[in-house]
Amino acid sequence: MKYILLFFTFFSFAQQTQYVDFKTVLGEININTTNKSISGNVKYNFEILQPIDTIKIDGQNMTFTDIKVNGKEIIYRNTNKQLQLIFPFQKGKNILTFSYTVQPKQALYFINAENKEDTQIWTQGQGRYTSNWFPSFDDVNEKVVFNMDITFDKNYKVISNGILKNKLENENSFVWQYRMQNPMSSYLLVLAIGKYEEKSFTSKSRIPLEYYIENNDLSRFEPTYRHSKEIFDFLEKEIGIKYPWEIYRQAPVRDFLYAGMENTTATLFSTRYVVDSTGFEDRKYTNINAHELAHHWFGNLITAENSTHHWLQEGFATYYALLAEKEIYGDDYFYSKLYETAQQLKFASRTDTIPVLNAKASSLTFYEKGAWALFVLHNALGDKTFKKVIRNYLKKYAYKTVNTDYFFEEIKKLSNYNLKEFSKVWLETTVFNTKEANELLSKNKAIQIRLEVDKLNKKTIKDKEEFLSKVLQSDVYFTVKKAIVNQITNEKYEAKKQLLTLALKTNNLQVRQEVAATLYKIPEDFRTQYQTLLDDKSYQTQEIALFYLWNNFPSHRNEYLDKSKNWIGFNDYNLRTLWLSLALSTANYTSEPEILVNELIAYSSPKYEATTRQNALEKLINFKLTNDVVLTNLVNSTTHHMWQFSKFGRENIRVLLKNSEMRSTFERILPNLSSNEQFQLERLLRE
Repeated sequence: MKYILLFFTFFSFAQQTQYVDFKTVLGEININTTNKSISGNVKYNFEILQPIDTIKIDGQNMTFTDIKVNGKEIIYRNTNKQLQLIFPFQKGKNILTFSYTVQPKQALYFINAENKEDTQIWTQGQGRYTSNWFPSFDDVNEKVVFNMDITFDKNYKVISNGILKNKLENENSFVWQYRMQNPMSSYLLVLAIGKYEEKSFTSKSRIPLEYYIENNDLSRFEPTYRHSKEIFDFLEKEIGIKYPWEIYRQAPVRDFLYAGMENTTATLFSTRYVVDSTGFEDRKYTNINAHELAHHWFGNLITAENSTHHWLQEGFATYYALLAEKEIYGDDYFYSKLYETAQQLKFASRTDTIPVLNAKASSLTFYEKGAWALFVLHNALGDKTFKKVIRNYLKKYAYKTVNTDYFFEEIKKLSNYNLKEFSKVWLETTVFNTKEANELLSKNKAIQIRLEVDKLNKKTIKDKEEFLSKVLQSDVYFTVKKAIVNQITNEKYEAKKQLLTLALKTNNLQVRQEVAATLYKIPEDFRTQYQTLLDDKSYQTQEIALFYLWNNFPSHRNEYLDKSKNWIGFNDYNLRTLWLSLALSTANYTSEPEILVNELIAYSSPKYEATTRQNALEKLINFKLTNDVVLTNLVNSTTHHMWQFSKFGRENIRVLLKNSEMRSTFERILPNLSSNEQFQLERLLRE
């Protein structure tokens, strides 16, 4: 008990990293898909820097056995959050070994685990979550060289951090031996398992690049990874520091929690961005691709010491992703994106009271205002000085943790720029400096015209039609033309008809899509023109246009359904689920409605990804095509690990429960649900 008392006294005054330095770890991992558990043997090499009575390793709800330091058993305490090693440690090097088992409640996810032929497993550790599946460190300041031996079914590919040194056969499994050379924070540890095909490339600097795709998505490889190597080569050159790791991999995973995650040497991203060439127009992976790669310098190589300085990761990654896109898509794209985020920040600042340098800042603030701060700084210092600051900053703090003052110190060495004022305006207050932003944006001709268009917002359409017509017929960047279409949304049709016609004639997919989205009541004399949107190479435009045409022109419904009957859309079946619901809601269109109903219901089942299921459930509910199976699938959504999908399920059940007949149906299906589903439904029934 003496040591336990010392632990709580000691750790109230100091961080463990001042006394203990964990150097390397080897994890020998086995995965059981049947009970969704992890077991393994762990070996940590660590050094005591100053005498200490207790050291800790974070491990959530784990069982630990055979715990030894330097081969000898040691007193320990398992708090279900930490493994605490209790011993009067003295300065010197040590080896810790132990075994553990855990059924992770989060951070490691089993997708379709019941299907032995199509399982996928992946991790998401950002925040303090890796300790849910691997004994590690929630404190980002503890950086370790991670090495992993992962045993799994030989029919699958296993991805982790670092170089794959060996792949050893072990009966029906392979042991994948991954090795790192440099340390990183624990939240960047990754595990991804799936049935992938892999294509290999090499960067200009000779870094191996491995891009993964699921077997059934091979035809989508090129559009999905379009510009990937170009982005890698550009960022190395722009940042001025060679990619700091041994290899770079990317792999899509199903039902991912976010758009992407920059695990060191292995970015995972959502299958939402696995697209064909048509899907690329609306869901290109380019920005996320560049953002997650930029994090390998800003976040992985140097890591913010705490959340207050999170902009040093997200702001930097956002800005460098924009620079990469500028290289690919040009200046107009770059300035238009900055203009859009400036508008978002200006609007948000009316109610958002938390600035960049605050651990509770919003994502918009950390990402977009952080990027804007760097844009301002880049322009103020000049390109040459800015790049030198970045190089010096990265070199000095490589594989360490940083804060904003560290970054500022590197600026002070090369410039007399007023950092105090800069920090006050861009990092410490929430008001967005629109005046300075517009001055910088106005360097771009397209933004100059955009600002002129914005000034006309309150003028009558008669007073501005001539100017807007000229802009629509000019070669100005398409975002300005989209802004015109959006600005006239609420004008009477006759007054804006000519402008809408000009917008369609631009033949720009995004401008035409804006027409599709804003003209939800389509006059008969515009029907023929609007129908051309169905032929646009954009699944998003086709979805909007199909629904509005079907809704506005009942006498033409069969025509529209015949045209679109073989459409699938994105990999979330957006067009197919819409078509099924419209076909079922069109009188006498199909002689076998039960076949279509069953197909639509199938898309709402756990067999499919959350985005597909939500698409199907939305249609089934909105078109009143519910039965016991649909309601069971809806209840199942409330147990899903993606909070957006589970929230969708709860909100829709709440609405349905207001109907007494629906409430009775939910009560009737309750006994047939799983225990987790019953828990969620019972809670909603009690509300």
